[in-house]
Amino acid sequence: LTVQVGFLLFLLWLGYDFIRFVHWAESGDLANPVSRPPGVEGFLPLSALISLKYWFYTGVINNIHPAAMVILLAIVGMSILVRKSFCSWVCPVGYLSESFAAVGARIFGRNFRLPRWLDYPLRSLKYLLLFFFAWSIFVGMDFKAVEAFIYSPYNRVADIKMLKFFQNLDSTAAWTLITLAVLSLFVKHFWCRYLCPYGALLGILGFFSPIRVTRNIPTCTDCGLCTKVCPAHIKVHKAKSVVSDECTSCLTCIDACPVADTLYLALPGKSKKKVAPLLAALAIVLILPLAAAVANLAGHWQSGISPKEYMIRVRELNRPIYIHNRGQVQTEPNPERFR
Repeated sequence: LTVQVGFLLFLLWLGYDFIRFVHWAESGDLANPVSRPPGVEGFLPLSALISLKYWFYTGVINNIHPAAMVILLAIVGMSILVRKSFCSWVCPVGYLSESFAAVGARIFGRNFRLPRWLDYPLRSLKYLLLFFFAWSIFVGMDFKAVEAFIYSPYNRVADIKMLKFFQNLDSTAAWTLITLAVLSLFVKHFWCRYLCPYGALLGILGFFSPIRVTRNIPTCTDCGLCTKVCPAHIKVHKAKSVVSDECTSCLTCIDACPVADTLYLALPGKSKKKVAPLLAALAIVLILPLAAAVANLAGHWQSGISPKEYMIRVRELNRPIYIHNRGQVQTEPNPERFR
């Protein structure tokens, strides 16, 4: 909870800092620049995936939104090391969803579980969304399309357009968010469990993690407390080790177990070498800031877009060149005006 709240407060500060930057760009006060926080690029996952493909093609980390790719790779590394831990420890949407579920449990006395015949098909939706985005980017876009997107006017201001989208929600977007919030009151982690393609990716990567929740069968009393508290509804009390793609390494099951050393984190193999929960927590907390620090030292953190260019583009966001149609973007007709 401390880590979740800490990251949420950090992201709120990041958002406030970014709003200050956008307001400065809109003001036209070039003489007194305000720095742009690169961390906001963590909310541009599609730009990050396209940048990743461009990196595979060229070996070059583009300087439009370099932090987006760095953050994506850090989260991927976190998931391979400590499973889908980003979702339960860091992701603000996961924390808000969990909070809505807690409110729902107080109002209705419990959270509800969908029947299996509905739960399994709905859980497939996030994988279908992931497949759609992955196919569109890694199969549907050739090198020219990838390069055109990265350096397009649209991608250059994708972070600002994201901010404007939430500041000026239309009725469809607003009702969609309200519906998801209401559903989260009834069904814990509704968005995360059924619709989040990012979570689907991290769940797949989690299968490669060497660390798993492991059950010591001889000392287990089959009380079922671990299964009862698991937010992902995994039957922990029946598993020798948890390998589910829904496991987020939240460690709630380990905390709930009444018998010492019956549930623990362990490496695979006959030895089942234990991993201290504190060590796993430190890894989760430190991976993102360490990745940011290394990227900054290597010159792959700050965007290469100049303050002057931001100032010009933010005033013309409604022009057709800042709109994309299913990934199809327009090129800049007059790049000289930013020099």
